[in-house]
Amino acid sequence: MNAVTDTKASHGSIATALAAAQSQMGKALKSANNPHFKSKYADLSSVMDACLPALNQNGIAVVQPSGEDEVGRYVETVLIHGETGQSLSCRVPLIVQKNDMQGYGSAVTYARRYGLMSMAGIAPEDDDGNAAAKAAPTREQRNTGPSREAIRTACGSLSNADGLEQLRAIWSDLPKAIQSVPEVITAKDARKAALDGDTDQATDHDPIDDEIPHQ
Repeated sequence: MNAVTDTKASHGSIATALAAAQSQMGKALKSANNPHFKSKYADLSSVMDACLPALNQNGIAVVQPSGEDEVGRYVETVLIHGETGQSLSCRVPLIVQKNDMQGYGSAVTYARRYGLMSMAGIAPEDDDGNAAAKAAPTREQRNTGPSREAIRTACGSLSNADGLEQLRAIWSDLPKAIQSVPEVITAKDARKAALDGDTDQATDHDPIDDEIPHQ
């Protein structure tokens, strides 16, 4: 990434100025915590740090007024080129989850963040789309089912359960694909029988048995 100096660059249009600025920008670092999804995201401050110095260095100012039209409320992100007066803009609708100032302020912050990222052409470091693409199973993985390691781990956990409650908890936490593996079902049944102290009897409405998918 090129270093941004204090000398303003001169450009004949907002397009060339923006292109120069984008060549100097970095990625927006994920520095803020999202407690709902236990993940990090690039907050507005990180996005501004990533793009404003380069935009300003190349003569582009950023304003983000809010407004309302026939469609609804929005935040508009406007890039203004000081030399030519040319501008580029986009609008992000305000989706307010909570009808108070805190909810409105949160919606404005989100709209400003998304609008500025969109107009500047930057993405969060290790953005969620790439992470999701990396995590998506391949066709081969989908067709082969659970791995042997996953099956062995499930069987070991079930076989080592200290009581019926723990056995139920372990079973409930297993993915459905693993619950349907006969080897895993056998391990669960064997441990349940041992904990019951009776290998010949089974209750009609055992919560563990009810969770086994019908084959």
